[in-house]
Amino acid sequence: MTRPNSPSTKSDRPARPWRRVGMILAGVLVLAAVSTIRYYWSAEPATAQVPGGMTRGDRAQAAQYAQQASRSQSGAPAAETKLDVVAKVNGEAITRLDLARECLRHYGEEVLENYVNKRLIAMECKARGIQISREDVAAEIERMAKHFNLSVQQWYKMLEQERGINPAQYANDIVWPTVALRRLAADQLQVSEAELREAYETQFGPAVKARLIACKEKQKAEAVRTEVAANPDDFGRLAKKYSEDAPSASDMGWIPPVRRHGGPKEIEQAAFTMQDGQISPVIPVGGQYVILKREQGIEPRQVPFNQVAPQLKHMLEERKVRGVAHEVFKTLQEKAHVEYYLKDPNRRDSGIAAVLNGEKITVAQLQEECIERHGKEVLEGTINRKLIEQACKKGNITVTKEELAAEVRRAAKVSVPPRSDGSPDVEAWIKLVTEKQGVSYDVYMHDSVWPSLALRKLVGDTTKVTEEDVRRGFEANYGPRVRCLAIVFSDLRMAQRVWKVARDKYQALADARARQVSSGMNDQQASALFLESYQDFFGDLAEQYSIEPGSRKLRGQVPPIQKWGSQPVLEKEAFALSPGELSGIIQVDDKFVVLYCQGMTTPVAVDPASVRDLIIEDIREKKLYLAMDEYYQRLQDFATIDDFLNGKTQSPEKQLRASGNVPNLQPMPARR
Repeated sequence: MTRPNSPSTKSDRPARPWRRVGMILAGVLVLAAVSTIRYYWSAEPATAQVPGGMTRGDRAQAAQYAQQASRSQSGAPAAETKLDVVAKVNGEAITRLDLARECLRHYGEEVLENYVNKRLIAMECKARGIQISREDVAAEIERMAKHFNLSVQQWYKMLEQERGINPAQYANDIVWPTVALRRLAADQLQVSEAELREAYETQFGPAVKARLIACKEKQKAEAVRTEVAANPDDFGRLAKKYSEDAPSASDMGWIPPVRRHGGPKEIEQAAFTMQDGQISPVIPVGGQYVILKREQGIEPRQVPFNQVAPQLKHMLEERKVRGVAHEVFKTLQEKAHVEYYLKDPNRRDSGIAAVLNGEKITVAQLQEECIERHGKEVLEGTINRKLIEQACKKGNITVTKEELAAEVRRAAKVSVPPRSDGSPDVEAWIKLVTEKQGVSYDVYMHDSVWPSLALRKLVGDTTKVTEEDVRRGFEANYGPRVRCLAIVFSDLRMAQRVWKVARDKYQALADARARQVSSGMNDQQASALFLESYQDFFGDLAEQYSIEPGSRKLRGQVPPIQKWGSQPVLEKEAFALSPGELSGIIQVDDKFVVLYCQGMTTPVAVDPASVRDLIIEDIREKKLYLAMDEYYQRLQDFATIDDFLNGKTQSPEKQLRASGNVPNLQPMPARR
C-alpha cells in the first residue's frame, strides 16, 4: 500500500481548517479560540492584568508586520527583494519559479479563496473611504498581546506554536481583515444601557453555587433523579457515576457559579428559584436532561457600575463584532461576482487566477501570496523530493505513469472493499485518501505515490522474511494481548507524584480487602470490590493527568498491548504484569507511562498455516518500508543543502570525506 507518510512534506496533513471564510474571520474569533468556554455556563470572569506599557521593541516588531499587512488594502505585492534561487540541493538550484509552482499545486485554491475574501473587504473599505493604516494594525497586535498579558514577541510565539500562524501571516491575514471588518460594522456595534446593565449583573450580581447531573435520555434522567431525591447528600457521588457531562462529573457534579444572563435560561431560572440543598426536577436543556442541586447562594459584589462600565462596554463590543462581522462579510460575498479561472481547466493557463468584480487577480500575484503563506514548509518538501529525483537520475531509475496507476490500484486493493466484479475500487480509494489527507488528487500522486514508488525502486527487492519473523508475526496478530489502563505523562516528576498516589490507594484498598476477608467476606467478592474500586480510582487519575487525549477521554482505557509491536520496553513491562497489578513508571521515548493490568485477551483460534502467506506479505511490506525509510534518511544525512528561504544549511560531505566516512547510496543489502 502506498505509504501515507511519504518523505515529501505534508503528504499526510489533515484537512485544512481555513475553508470558505478562511482566515478572514479568524481574527474576530481568536479570543474564543484561545480561551476555553464551558458548554453550559459562563465561567467566573477572568480579568487580564495589563502591563504598564509595550516596549519600543514590541512596537517596532508589531509595526514591521503591520507594514506588510498594509498591502491588503491595495492588493499590491510586497515591495521586497525576492530570491531568484531559494535553495540548492547538492549544487542543483531550486528557483523561485519552481517553488511558486509547488506552492500553487498544494495551496493554490485555498489561498486564492482567502485572497479573494480579503480583496472583497478591501474593495468595500475603498468604496466607503475607510483606510486601515499600519498604525491601526500595529495597535491591534499590541492590544491582543496586552489582553493576555504578553509581549508582542511572546504573543507571536504562542500563535506560531499553538495555531501554526507566523507573524506576517497573522498581521496580513487575520489582524488587517479584523480591523477592517470592525470598521465596516461600526454602526452595528452600539451597546445599549440595558445590555450594559445585564453584563454588570452577570459579572457582579448574585450567583448560585450548584452541582449538576446531565443525561442524554429523559428516562435515564428521571431514574437518576429518583435516586438523587432519596439520597441528596450523595449527589456528588451519583453525578460522578451517572452524569454524561464529563467536566462536571469528574468534579463530583460541580459547575461554575450560575449567574444572571450567563447561560441557558432554564438553568438560571431553576437555580435562582430553588432553596439551598433543594433538588430540581428534570430540566430539558439543549437536547439533554439536567438535574440541578442548589448548594449555596453567593452575594453580589459591591463594585460601582460606573467604575466598570467602560470595560464592560468593550467586552460587549468584542462579543458583538464576531456575529456582526460575519454578517457583513456574508453580505459582501453575496453581492460579489467572482470567476475562478484557476478551477476551470479551459482557462487555468491564461495567467489569470480569478476575476473579482471586474478586477483581475493574476497567477503571479497568487503565487507570491502562496509563497508568503506557505513557501517555507513547501520548500522543505520540494527539497525532499529533489533528493529522491537526484537518486533516481543517478541510478537510471524512472517511474512511469503506468507504474503509478498500478501502485494506486495496489493500494486500493488492500485498503478498500473491491467492486462487485472483484476489481480494485480505485475511485473509492482516491476519494478516501484525498478527503482524509485534505489534498487534491494531483497532490496525492505527487507527494505520496511518486515518492513511495521511487523509493521502492531505489531500494529494490532487498527484504527477506525468516521463520522467526513469521513466528513473531503470528504471535503479534493472533496471540494474547495485555488489557491495561494507562496514564501518559510528559514530566517525570509529575509521573512520580501520581504514581505514588496510585500505589498508596492500591495498598489501602488491598489492606481493606484483607480485612474484609478476615471478617468473613467471600474472597471472590472482596476481590471484585477491590478491582472495581481501584479501576474507578485509576480512571479518575487518567482523566485528570494523562496527556494523551484518548486515554484521558476514556479514563485510561487503551487498545490491548500486543507483542512484537513498536514499543518493546512497554510491551516487556506489560506482559510481565499480573492481572490487578500496578506497573512502575515506564519511559517510552520522551514520555512516561503507568499501567494497571486488567488481564489478558484470549488468543485467536486460527491455524498458523492458513494465515502464513498473509503474515509473510505483511512482514515483507513492513521491512520494505523500513528499508525505504533508512535509504531516504541516508539521502538526507549526506546531502549538501542550502535552504535560503528558511536560513538553513548543511554540508556534511567535506567533513565526512576528511574522516574517510564516505556514504554508500547504492541499493541496500538484503535485510534479514
